[in-house]
Amino acid sequence: MKPAQPSSGATARRLGLGRMLYLTWHRPRAAWARSVRMGGPWNQWRDERGRRAMVAAARRLPPAPPPPPDAPEITFLTGRKYWYQTAFCAWSLQRAASGGCRFRFCDDGSFDAALVAETQRLFPGCGVDLQSEIEQRLEAHLPAARFPALRRQRRTYLHLRKLTDVHAGRRGWRIVLDSDMLCFRPPERLLGWLVRPDRPVHMVDVATAYGYPAATLAELAGTALPERINVGVCGLHSESIDWPRLEAWCAALLERHGSSYYLEQALTALLFAGQSTLALPAGEYRVMPDEAECRHPTAVCHHYVDLSKRGYFRHAWKLVAAGTAAPR
Repeated sequence: MKPAQPSSGATARRLGLGRMLYLTWHRPRAAWARSVRMGGPWNQWRDERGRRAMVAAARRLPPAPPPPPDAPEITFLTGRKYWYQTAFCAWSLQRAASGGCRFRFCDDGSFDAALVAETQRLFPGCGVDLQSEIEQRLEAHLPAARFPALRRQRRTYLHLRKLTDVHAGRRGWRIVLDSDMLCFRPPERLLGWLVRPDRPVHMVDVATAYGYPAATLAELAGTALPERINVGVCGLHSESIDWPRLEAWCAALLERHGSSYYLEQALTALLFAGQSTLALPAGEYRVMPDEAECRHPTAVCHHYVDLSKRGYFRHAWKLVAAGTAAPR
């Protein structure tokens, strides 16, 4: 005899109770824990006030000078929600590099005509890869039938697009920067790599953060992974990426352990396993700077992850906007 199937009403009630538990217990607990971690409501309000001021200031940034025709290209995955951060990062980098870079903006799916016009106003000579063009390229080079895990995961986990959307079907070396960064001095090592790339380049994290068990990652790679890879800056040789292997890794991680905020960083570390890479010096290209460093930058570049968002929103972007972080 078949077991009795739950009625639709019972299913609805069960789902309703689950939703109610999430809304009345889990979400408030998570919000409270985050508030405590961020220093309480007063500090959160001050951080948000600084963020909103940064959004407004990004609209007032003057156009960067047009780059020379042979300027190396830097890519950002971006869109409407984070454009203000992208704008400040690219603008600070162009200023610190004395106009020696050009930019390509990879649409995360939220670009419209107004944002395209703003990118072209602020960064003359830039390129924009719209999502419609990207989807066509992915169908040609990463068809969903052959790469189901990568294609499915990139829909909801946008960080993965820094690999799929930027590199699939491309040739040569390409470098991607995260938007939540600022540049304060000439990035000589980064510029040197752009002129003569010969191996992958990345930042050095404050700790190893791959989101998956080290044993699983070592098993997939066939060797221990390099430690403290941070992909705030990540340069790869596009046609050297082994996409079938990346698909297998992605599928295995998702099947065994589920998704993770660090999936893209883990996959990149897997790609780097056994390779020679250029690690940008942590003292010059600083991940998660403390508040003192945000107020008075000594590093070439900052990557504002986690709690360093406070110094980013309250202090660091204002130095760029005011021009007080002059190149030396």
